[in-house]
Formats: sequence, structure tokens, C-alpha cells
Amino acid sequence: MGCFGMGTADQDRKARLEALDAKLANKRVPDSPERHQDEHHAQVQQGWRMVTELVAGLGIGFGMGFGLDKVFGTLPWFMIIFTLLGFIAGIKTMMRTAKEMQTPETGDASETERD
Repeated sequence: MGCFGMGTADQDRKARLEALDAKLANKRVPDSPERHQDEHHAQVQQGWRMVTELVAGLGIGFGMGFGLDKVFGTLPWFMIIFTLLGFIAGIKTMMRTAKEMQTPETGDASETERD
């Protein structure tokens, strides 16, 4: 009879654990917040990419214009022209990146089409 009493306690403990596990399963939140966090990080990375593209266009245009002005002795003119051209190139690249962000990714099919 002593062994029978021990078996009942084990069964009772097992039932309580299963009930607790079921309650915890009901309270658990799906993984959606992590996905939102990943999307947020991807958007931040895209934003920094766009800013970097604009600054790189401006910097390259300024550098080329300044270098040409030093070579030809026409100090402000090439620098102004190439800085504006770099700005235009940076804006164009930013627009292309924004367009890439707007198109929904369909998985492997879209990657094979680009290649």
C-alpha cells in the first residue's frame, strides 16, 4: 500500500505539471515582436545606406571638382559643377534604393530574376 500512495503522488504531480504547462502555453506570445524588431533593423540599415549614398556622391563630386580646379586653376567652377553632379548622382542612387524597398520580396524567385 505504501507504493500505491507514492504512485498517486507522482500522478498528481504529473497532472499539475501538465496543467501548468498548458497555462504557460496559452500565455506565451508568438514570435511576432522579434520579426518586427528584425524589420525595424532592416529599415534602419536601408536608411543609413541611403544617407551614405548621398554623402558619397557629394564627396566624390566635390573631390573631383576640387582636383580639376587645382589642375586647371579655375578654383570654384569645377568644384561647384561636380558637387552638383555628385548630389544629383546621390539622389538618383537614393531613389533607386527607395524603389528597391518598395518592391515586395517574393523569396528565391526575385533573386534569380535579378541575376
